[in-house]
Amino acid sequence: MNIFVCIKQVPSTNKVQVDETTGVLKRDGIASKMNPYDLFALETALRLREKNGGKVVVGTMGPPQAQAIIKEAYMMGADEGYVFSDRRLGGADVLATSYTLSQAIQSVGDFDLILCGKQTTDGDTAQVGPAIAEHMGIPHAAWVSNLEVVEQGVHAEQQLQDVIETVYMPFPCLVTVEQDIHVPRLPSLKTAKLIGDKPIHIQGLDTFLDTDPEHYGLAGSPTQVERIFPPETDAEHEVWEDGNSAEKLHDTLKKWKFI
Repeated sequence: MNIFVCIKQVPSTNKVQVDETTGVLKRDGIASKMNPYDLFALETALRLREKNGGKVVVGTMGPPQAQAIIKEAYMMGADEGYVFSDRRLGGADVLATSYTLSQAIQSVGDFDLILCGKQTTDGDTAQVGPAIAEHMGIPHAAWVSNLEVVEQGVHAEQQLQDVIETVYMPFPCLVTVEQDIHVPRLPSLKTAKLIGDKPIHIQGLDTFLDTDPEHYGLAGSPTQVERIFPPETDAEHEVWEDGNSAEKLHDTLKKWKFI
């Protein structure tokens, strides 16, 4: 059973600036980590491999420094890792990102199951995983809290608003997982020593099936950020230091017609 896990490097702080010209995050000099939801997807893949055999491959779209999360995935037990890095991929919206990943996954090989975290902490759209499946023309299930391999497919329990729905999907298929599906294991020092200088594969647009740069990055993104600016505040305040604060508060609230 071959499993591909989509992972992403995200800022480890919420104090991130946005480029006012391009509308994309300024990631240079910002401490990064693996997207927390992707840890649940990776743990799910590792457990499925332990039970059913096969291989776990991880891949991320990002700059060369994204190799750091591939190494982390290796320390958790992943077999093979890819960074899809090319300047022409930068600035992609959800549609272009999902198309890029669909092309990248197919350039690596054939997979029975593709796993993604529910969403990323820097985008929060929760749309990329299902969109990858749509580009690839395969079935998919989102918000999955339990996943079991059955003959030639999987049973997936989806946490819908009022019910839990169990669906069957044949291979190949894609699943996005919830955070309560499994507790991620910690990276192992023993595994770190074993992997040594395990290679990380770097691939660009030219390795994809579709090499037209107009389909990727900003060029391939139908949605554009029109304007980025810090929140404007016009808050006013007064400081009352005498003993009539309660009376002044009452008069002020009455003046503003709150009472």
